Amino acid sequence: MQIKDMFKRRINRDIKGVIKIGQDDDANMYQELEEYVVTNELHKHIGSFFEAYAKGIETPTDKIGVWISGFFGSGKSHFLKILSYLVENRAVQGKQAIDFFEDKIHDPKTVDHLKKAGSITTDVVLFDIDAKSESDSMADKESIVKVLNKVFNEMQGFCGAIPWIAEIERNMQKDGTYETFKKTFHDIAGTSWVEAREDFYYEEDAIIEALSKTTQMSEASARNWFERAEEEYTISIERFAGRVKEYIDDKGPDHHVAFFIDEVGQYIGDNSRAMLNLQTIVHELGRQCKGKAWIIVTSQEDIDSVLTVKGNDFSKIQGRFDTKLSLSSAFVDEVIKKRILEKNEPGAQTLDEVYRKKNSILQSVLSFTQDSAEMKTYANADDFIDVYPFIPYQFNLLQNVFTGVRIHGAAGKHLAEGERSLLSAFQESAIQYGNEQEGTLAPFSAFYETIEAFLDSSIRTVIIHASQNEKLEEFDINVLKLLFLIKYVKELPANMENIATLMIDHIDVDKIELKKRIETALIRLTKQTLIQRNGDAYIFLTNDEQDVNREIKHMHVETSEVVQKIGNEVFEGIYTDRKYRYSNKYHFAFNAYIDDRPVRTQASDLGVRVLTPYADEALDFNASELKMVSLRENNVILKLPQDTSYLEEMDEILRIQAYLKLKSGTAVSQAVEDIKTRKSREVTERQERIRTFLTEGLKYAEIYVNGQQMDIGPKNPVDRINDALRMLVRAEYNKLDYVTEFVDTVKDLQNFVTEPEQMALEGVKQPNANALKEVMVYIDRLANRNQSMTVKDLRDYFSAKPYGWLELDITALLVQLFKSQDIHFRLNTKELQLDDPNLVNYLTKRDNIDRVIVKKRERVSPILLKTVRDVSKDLFGISALPTDEDGLRNRFTELLQSEREVLIDLLANYRQHGVYYPGENVLRKGKKLIDDLLEIGDTATFYKAVREMRRDLRAYAEDSKEVKSFFKNQQEKFDEAVKRLQIFDKNRTYVTDKTITQTAHQMERIVNNTQPYDMIQELPGLYQAFDNHFVDLLEEECKPVKASIQEDMAEVETELAKDDVLKDKLLLDFREAFRTLEDRLDRVNDLYEAIAMQVESDRLKVRCMETINRERDKQHIPEPDPDTDQQAPEKPKPKPVRKTKTLSKNMMIKGTRTLQSKHDVDNFVEELRKQLLDELDEETTIHLV
Repeated sequence: MQIKDMFKRRINRDIKGVIKIGQDDDANMYQELEEYVVTNELHKHIGSFFEAYAKGIETPTDKIGVWISGFFGSGKSHFLKILSYLVENRAVQGKQAIDFFEDKIHDPKTVDHLKKAGSITTDVVLFDIDAKSESDSMADKESIVKVLNKVFNEMQGFCGAIPWIAEIERNMQKDGTYETFKKTFHDIAGTSWVEAREDFYYEEDAIIEALSKTTQMSEASARNWFERAEEEYTISIERFAGRVKEYIDDKGPDHHVAFFIDEVGQYIGDNSRAMLNLQTIVHELGRQCKGKAWIIVTSQEDIDSVLTVKGNDFSKIQGRFDTKLSLSSAFVDEVIKKRILEKNEPGAQTLDEVYRKKNSILQSVLSFTQDSAEMKTYANADDFIDVYPFIPYQFNLLQNVFTGVRIHGAAGKHLAEGERSLLSAFQESAIQYGNEQEGTLAPFSAFYETIEAFLDSSIRTVIIHASQNEKLEEFDINVLKLLFLIKYVKELPANMENIATLMIDHIDVDKIELKKRIETALIRLTKQTLIQRNGDAYIFLTNDEQDVNREIKHMHVETSEVVQKIGNEVFEGIYTDRKYRYSNKYHFAFNAYIDDRPVRTQASDLGVRVLTPYADEALDFNASELKMVSLRENNVILKLPQDTSYLEEMDEILRIQAYLKLKSGTAVSQAVEDIKTRKSREVTERQERIRTFLTEGLKYAEIYVNGQQMDIGPKNPVDRINDALRMLVRAEYNKLDYVTEFVDTVKDLQNFVTEPEQMALEGVKQPNANALKEVMVYIDRLANRNQSMTVKDLRDYFSAKPYGWLELDITALLVQLFKSQDIHFRLNTKELQLDDPNLVNYLTKRDNIDRVIVKKRERVSPILLKTVRDVSKDLFGISALPTDEDGLRNRFTELLQSEREVLIDLLANYRQHGVYYPGENVLRKGKKLIDDLLEIGDTATFYKAVREMRRDLRAYAEDSKEVKSFFKNQQEKFDEAVKRLQIFDKNRTYVTDKTITQTAHQMERIVNNTQPYDMIQELPGLYQAFDNHFVDLLEEECKPVKASIQEDMAEVETELAKDDVLKDKLLLDFREAFRTLEDRLDRVNDLYEAIAMQVESDRLKVRCMETINRERDKQHIPEPDPDTDQQAPEKPKPKPVRKTKTLSKNMMIKGTRTLQSKHDVDNFVEELRKQLLDELDEETTIHLV
């Protein structure tokens, strides 16, 4: 069955493959509405659009922007046009636009919204913005508001090209003179106004005359308008929105205006002013028209990657558009299947049978390499029937081809403007294979014919010349066409497998034979410089690319430079470590060579040499020779396999770089600049392949170490080189592993110095035992020769072969020997001690290590060691001490220092509290003993001193126990007793109670004793008895004082009762003062304080009385008369007011008096009379209280 007979509709019928805004004749409109395919995606988009649009009909809204996006050729313009038909609900051949969609829209809600939109009047303004713009260049685009103003004027019948003419036309229409003006102009000029208005300046006289005759303008004002209208005319966005609102209001309450604008994204491009223009227009129309004016635009979906808005994110424009509709590739696939590829019943049955028989073959031959993007094949029989004679992957792939060709400038004007759609491409290809029988598939190369006419001449010329080349066959040309189609599709590498799959033209094709044909074709095309191989990919070359490639081949490159670059790639790209990490501690620097050339500065004992096939050609290295080289040079030798692919790739890279350097700064065409850019990317790709080839070569390279060929199997090159270096290190540094525990930093070394020596367990080998043994053997050897040695000498010796130890580790080994008393250090005749804070600096600083001498050490007498241990047990109760002399001394010194700190704290009690405590002499004597020992620096002297002082130290240990126990357990009781005695001392003259006095004397006897330790247990009972009796005594003493305070308060209240005004004013304050005094009396702890409060109460009473008298005196001072004339005669002086002086009876009669005779009474009265007369001044009244 022929393919053309399988389709439901005639495949070669006239279909508008590209929908152009402006094609609006009834025949086109009818076909568009009738055949428009509403996919599930479109059904959703139509629903979303009309849901938003219906809200604008029902309620005011400012959300009036709709953004329709989709990739190139996806049908955006068609969808925009269909929406405009539905919004306008235009009648086409007697049928409303909405009626065409009765069977296409199945959502009742969407149908209701459609009908609601169709029920109102709407002016639809549908246009391609680029076509309506007056400017041709991207840099000189008109602002969008000017274009909108133009089409809005045209829609109303006004002049679109000249906006100031449209302005006066609008004014005349408002005044009702427009039609008269047009008729008058026709009579004057002999031509219609609509035809002549764009020739504005050629009709000056006629326009002026017609205006002066039909409007209120005089001839002079009309001429003035004519001359100045253009320069004075401006249109702002706010003004334009207001004009649209005015138009809508004039049309009626439910009238709408909708602007459908095609390719806004392409028009805006990188013009940020145009972007802001569009944002503001949408905002202003929404604000003023409140849902009655709409903006619906289309744009490329990937416009951000194709066109960049400088300094702004393109999404900011879309932010003004609340309704966003995106057309996906699935939409295009579905439309093509339904409009073009839908099969009739016989065709579907035929294809179903074909698929049933050939399904497994199809799955086998339609395969792509793993580095390709997803390429869909037939999912099932239905999919096969729907898509045949095409293959599912071709939909997305052709879309990517269109985009790539357009972006890279290989397309002519028409394709760049979107005049090529996927719909027409698939239709033309289907027609091309229409006469073929079932089983035939459309190869992807067939799509070249559908876009050939729209390609740039530079592309077509290559294909045409290739077609005329007698050395090429027709199949070669088809392969060349295919390579052009996928030239700009990054997702699909043009390798052999992919090319073969894309060239399949029949289900039963032999793919192996097809690959052979393709391989032969590729060889022929490469020889004719029509294509270039880049790795396993084949690239179509334009004429300019062919010229560039020929120049690159003639660039000169030295072989030595190629080898050097390969070395850089090996040691800077693959094996990047500058040092080999033998372990976490040992990092060995190594030299690096490629063939006979050093890759970097050579200053190490070890090395790695990589030999390329070029070195083998020059010297013919065999296995025996390589073994000798590895032994002689102390290098790891890696001999790469004979494959030279990476060398050839590097040669090509250097040629390309030489060409680019030569051409830099040279003026060339844009096409050549683009080629240079691609060549730069090609360099990157080749570098990646070089790394891949080298990685593979190093994986299988022969390896020689220390005169032996290593049996290291294929694996990661880094691991192989590391394994080889490990073997080399072990051979050269065979005692490296003697050090098993390491010191990382100087701080760690310091910690090692200060940490206590660990006791070695029986049967457990000491850490670094072998290393310590090696160091000690070497020190013994030098000591036996009486040869002096410094720390630096030992570090230098053990950091070289065959040891290779780290300097800090060597120093740590010396410290360990020092701590175990096997050696000692001497600096400037001074023996260094382990507790010396500068010890680590002496052993590590370069200024010191060559001055610190290392010597073997002599032992201390066991008797002296035992004495220290015995004293430690007596003094501190500690017998578990180190056995070595330094460890024992250090530990005993620590204990002495701790004891000294304890003594300092205890002795502080004697100074801080001002209280006598027992045992001070014992503590001070013990502190002096300890201070004397701690001042000794020499170890031998220290041990001798301990032996000499052992009896005094033991005596101190015994005597200090009671003192320490006192401060730990008895001090609190002692302090409480002292506190009671202090209270007793303060009140001694007031206490007459014998019981309290006896109790106080008993506490004094204990507290003042030099050794009160056994009597302190009596103190709690004594000071408790003291507290009880003293409280009773205090209460008794407070009773009369309290009564006196209350009497004084009563006297004050009695005095206040004489004057109600003063009572109201002062009573509360006086009461508060006496109550405060009473409260203090209740809380008093001392007798003398309680007795003193009686006097305080008396003085408070006096002060209160004085306050009362002062207030009374104020009441008797007459107020001045403000109305009295200043010139009035003087009045007699008022009588002086007497003052009252308040005196306390208790203060007048101080102390106690004994009166035994009349003479005693007279003397007392005379003394009192004299005191009163002294106080009695003129005009003064004494008030005794």
